Amino acid sequence: MAGDFLVNIENLCFDYGDKPVLRGVDMRIPKGRVVAIMGGSGCGKTTLLRLIGGQLRPTSGRVRVAGEEVSAMRLAELYALRKRMGMLFQFGALFTDLSVFDNVAFPLREHTDLPEALIRDLVMMKLQAVGLRGARDLMPSALSGGMARRVALARAVALDPALIMYDEPFTGLDPISLGVIGQLIRRLNDALGATSIMVTHDVQESLLMVDYIYFISAGQVVAEGTPAEIRASRDPFVDQFVNAKADGPVSYHFPALQVAADFGMAEAGVPA
Repeated sequence: MAGDFLVNIENLCFDYGDKPVLRGVDMRIPKGRVVAIMGGSGCGKTTLLRLIGGQLRPTSGRVRVAGEEVSAMRLAELYALRKRMGMLFQFGALFTDLSVFDNVAFPLREHTDLPEALIRDLVMMKLQAVGLRGARDLMPSALSGGMARRVALARAVALDPALIMYDEPFTGLDPISLGVIGQLIRRLNDALGATSIMVTHDVQESLLMVDYIYFISAGQVVAEGTPAEIRASRDPFVDQFVNAKADGPVSYHFPALQVAADFGMAEAGVPA
């Protein structure tokens, strides 16, 4: 039933100018689940997050969040919806001139009228949840990559959002930090009763902690399934992506003229 899904994407198409990016995408994101969106660079994964958040409008099709069509919302309605969303940006995107504490406090101060004493308690709770209560006075420049990502995660869940979106949360992390972030995403989602959408390239970590996976190629959903179904899949694209194979449906070479033509050898009678 539609009420069981927080996000419904129906026949979604999106173009950047005359360049098609997404073509007829259908997705349903159940409440309370962690769902991964995977695919090669430039296939439209981050664009999907922007469409869900209302930063972009579809060329055609629909994006519904909590039963409301995002592109039909007025500005005030869209802002109200975004208060129910959390976003962890690629590389964290912390405010470099604010301390760890003030980074996490920012959405609370911006979107609520809570007294400062209560904000302090909430920030300390979020930092405790990501294991960084003792780092509250540090500046972002003093943090490791993994620590910065954990602070960004604390900020993303500061308002206890219904929907949390992650744009490449594992990029640039060492194996230990990567595992910690993966476990935190799962634990916080379950503790908050939230729904999470994670754009990622990290297949192995995702298979350990997500509930469902969508694969996108050339702007379309080409495969989907649970981690067990993905592991057992014989789909050529899934096999190539999951096992990091150079040969498969995704070509190594960008479309180009034949070598002889591009190097001016065709005129000299060199075979193409």
